[in-house]
Amino acid sequence: MAPQKTISPAAWAGLFAMGLLWGGSFLAVAFLIRELPVYWVVAARVSLAALILWGYVLLARLPLPPLRRSLWRFVVTGCLTSALPFLLITWAQHRIPSGLAGILNASTALFGVVFAALVFADERLGLRKLAGVCLGLLGIVTVIGPGALRALDLTSLSQLAMIAATMSYGLSNALGRLLLSELRPEVAAAGMLSGAALCALPVAFALSGPPPLALLPATWVALVYLAVVATGFTYLIYYRVLRAAGAGNTSLTTLIVAPVSIALGALVLGESLPPRAYAGFALIALGLLTLDGRILRLLAARRPA
Repeated sequence: MAPQKTISPAAWAGLFAMGLLWGGSFLAVAFLIRELPVYWVVAARVSLAALILWGYVLLARLPLPPLRRSLWRFVVTGCLTSALPFLLITWAQHRIPSGLAGILNASTALFGVVFAALVFADERLGLRKLAGVCLGLLGIVTVIGPGALRALDLTSLSQLAMIAATMSYGLSNALGRLLLSELRPEVAAAGMLSGAALCALPVAFALSGPPPLALLPATWVALVYLAVVATGFTYLIYYRVLRAAGAGNTSLTTLIVAPVSIALGALVLGESLPPRAYAGFALIALGLLTLDGRILRLLAARRPA
């Protein structure tokens, strides 16, 4: 039986860093969609991040893989890891608060664990993980509201778009480990984002025309944060953690993303969420903690013999 992937202290530090930086991305998107079309938010995000990372790779003279062998891998992982979920999330944030988007994004780990279990022998899905997934799915239903599908509107569709994005993220975690884990994290991140740009740029030009450049200063700040910090830099951390901790464990960073996005949405945008959103997040968080298993082991160790 293959030894199971665990999370080292360094990987935990990476998970917390990703959670904090990605948590701010929902606030940045909320600013950007006020001036930029959805397609250009995504295209600019991945293109700028890719350029910055390739600049780093070339300056550091890191070894590059053969393009013929790696291009299709970059495109596949780029579309699933970045282009598609970024598009779904950005579209969804036109109609739902950034904090709610962050809560729904937390379900990435649920799908990440399921997909990883289907692909990798060292990330199998046992009874504990299955219980965690079920708790998390119950949390998703609670957040959206059981009656949402009976009266389907754009708000409900936006929440479903967020779930589709998290499923794409979950699948991409497994694909990233499968297709790019042998590469240096910097090269894997630059290549993946280049693949995303190859998908996103033609769509943006075709559907929205040339990009608008006369933007407010706050919009430029949001774009720089989203592209450079929350995408380029964070994906450097992501591939290091992915290699060390595995696809399912890496998805646990979304447990940190949600409270950060809720806090920023409330402080900066004055957002308020219904009680069911917090109840749903509590169930999702309980599901993720059950998936991880550390809390259960700690409670078992403290139980008197």
